[in-house]
Amino acid sequence: MNDSYEGKNGKVKVMYVRSEDNADNKPKKPSRRPENGRGDNRNDKSRDNRRDNRDDKNRDNRRGDNKFSRRDDRGAGKPSGRGTSRNESKPSRDSEGGSFSPWKTVSRPAGEEAIKEHDGITGKSQIDPEQLRRQRLEETRIYGENACQAMFKNRPDAIVRAWFLQDVTPRFRDALKWMAANRKAYHVVEEEEMVKAARTDHHGGVCFLIKKRVGHDAETYLKDAPEHDCVLALEDVGNPHNVGAIMRSCAHFGVKGVISPDSAVLESGAAVRTAEGGAEYIQGIDADNFAQTLDKFKKAGYTLVATSSHKGSVPLSKAQLPAKMVLIIGQEKDGLSEGTLNQGDMSIYIGGTGHVESLNVSVASGVLLAEWWRQHKG
Repeated sequence: MNDSYEGKNGKVKVMYVRSEDNADNKPKKPSRRPENGRGDNRNDKSRDNRRDNRDDKNRDNRRGDNKFSRRDDRGAGKPSGRGTSRNESKPSRDSEGGSFSPWKTVSRPAGEEAIKEHDGITGKSQIDPEQLRRQRLEETRIYGENACQAMFKNRPDAIVRAWFLQDVTPRFRDALKWMAANRKAYHVVEEEEMVKAARTDHHGGVCFLIKKRVGHDAETYLKDAPEHDCVLALEDVGNPHNVGAIMRSCAHFGVKGVISPDSAVLESGAAVRTAEGGAEYIQGIDADNFAQTLDKFKKAGYTLVATSSHKGSVPLSKAQLPAKMVLIIGQEKDGLSEGTLNQGDMSIYIGGTGHVESLNVSVASGVLLAEWWRQHKG
C-alpha cells in the first residue's frame, strides 16, 4: 500500500511504503529518494556534503590534538598534512617494508648510553673545580686610579675585567674605548657594587681583574742584568702596604728586580695600590731558597749588602755603595736572620737620633736606595 502527499507544485513531499507481509505491521523508515526517481539533486548533494563535514569534525575531535594518522600494518605513520609536531624526528626508512616515514621515533632501552653523533659537548656543561682553582690563582684584583692607569699603559692585554665608578670614567676614556674595541668586559657600577668587586673600601673608584705576572728565577734575570744594577732582597717582609711603598721607591730610583720568597705579594691589590703605579716597573724574582738565590747573585758579580744596626756595621753616610749590589732588608721587628747577616759582604745602617729603635722598612728602603742612586746614577 502506497500513501503519498503531493504539494501544490506536484512534487512528492512524503512517501511511506508499508509491507503487507510484515507480521508486526510496523512501517519502515522513510526513504530519502522518491520512488519515481525524481527529486531535487542539489538538496541531496548539499545534505551529503554537510554529512561528510560533520563526520570529518567528529573524527578530528576523537583524535584530539594528534595531528598524525594511525600507523599502518608496517609501522609507518602518515602525516595528515595539517601541521608538524615539535618532537618530530628525522626522516627514516622502515627496515621491513621499505616505506618512507619521516615521523618514525626509536626508543632507547633503559640503561643504554646515547651514541655520540658528533664531537660536541652533550648534557649540561660543568666547570672543572681544579681548572677554576688554577684560574683564580693566576688572576688578581688591583685597584686605585694611578695603579690601574699604569697597568693599562704597560700591559692592557692582561686585563680580564674592569669596574668603574661613574665619576672616574672621564679619566679612563681611552681605557674604556680600548676595552670595548677588544671585547673586554667592564661595568660602570655604584659604590656598593664597587666595594664588592674590589673587596675593599679603598678602591679609588676603579678595579681591574688581571692576569698575574710570572716571577723570574735568578738565572733568567741575570741573563739581561745591566752593568750597574741594584737588586732589592726582602727577607720575611710580607705586609702588602710596606711592599707597595718599597716598590714605589724602587721604581723611583731605577731598581727593577725584587727578590722575595713569595713574589706573589708583589701582585696583591693593596701592594699595587700603595705603589701608585710603580709596580708595573718592578719584576719579581722567585726565591724558594733565599740563601741559594743570594749566592747565585754573588757568583754573578753582585755584592751582598746587609742592613743592620749591630756592631760592625758602617753608617750609610760613610759607606761607599757598590755599583752592582743586592741590598738585603729584613722585617722591622727582628731584622735579618743571623745566617743572612753572615752571608753578606758588608753591613750598613742608617744613623739618627736614636729616639726610635728603627725606621719603617719601606722608609729605610727609600733612604738606602736614594743614596745608591746619588752615588751611581745621580
